Amino acid sequence: MEFVLVDRPVDHIAVVTLNRPERMNAMAFDVMVPFRQRLVELGYDNSLRAVVITGAGRGFCSGADQEFAGIPPRIDGVTKPTIALRTMEILDEVILTIRRMHQPVIAAVNGAAIGGGLCLAAACDIRIAAPDAYFRAAGINNGLTASELGLSFLLPRLIGQGRAAELMLTGRDVDATEALALGLVTDVVDDVVGAAIEIGQRIGRLSQPGIEITKRTLWHSMEASSLEAHMHAEGIGQLYMRILTENFEEATRARKEGRAPVFTDHKP
Repeated sequence: MEFVLVDRPVDHIAVVTLNRPERMNAMAFDVMVPFRQRLVELGYDNSLRAVVITGAGRGFCSGADQEFAGIPPRIDGVTKPTIALRTMEILDEVILTIRRMHQPVIAAVNGAAIGGGLCLAAACDIRIAAPDAYFRAAGINNGLTASELGLSFLLPRLIGQGRAAELMLTGRDVDATEALALGLVTDVVDDVVGAAIEIGQRIGRLSQPGIEITKRTLWHSMEASSLEAHMHAEGIGQLYMRILTENFEEATRARKEGRAPVFTDHKP
């Protein structure tokens, strides 16, 4: 059985499905290692303009597998402390890979996003949810911490420090309606994968380097030490596109002619 499925339902869009529904797509190594590898491969596929992540069955991702997570790769000859470090590194790299991908990544949260599953959704550029979806920072309920896989960095920046603190310190469930109100997701729809594909297609009609730079700049804004420092990064991106492409001139022509622009992303 393949635990990670990749489908291309329309041109320029890939849908990656975590496919272990009997365990609600828990983060076992047999799932996460090939999942990250698929993301790396898709990130360098220049025909793709957006990537959708979803889960099979009734769960998006239920976080750590509490029965058996499997054996992490390449641990021969090391002790338990080193195995623990390597384990965290493997899971951290999944989150970081999503951030590094050239394409925007859309989380189509079809069901439970618990613990690491919430982290996975938070790492994506856009999140939409099905009506039955719910979110939980579960670590605190398991006698651990709710701070894992970058969640204490990502969640406050998505919904604010106070709201993130309340969710992470109580471990309570957040249903799709509340997630929408909090700004954790941008929409709640029945066909969550179909809606994610539509968003990806809209992205795909725009400038490829323009989208890549915008994704990088949005992530940069989360780490910027000051407004002035971030404005410099934004300005460089705008100059890059203005000088090296004719996209702005094409947008102006298209507007005057009452048509959709066709961006070539270069300047003759």
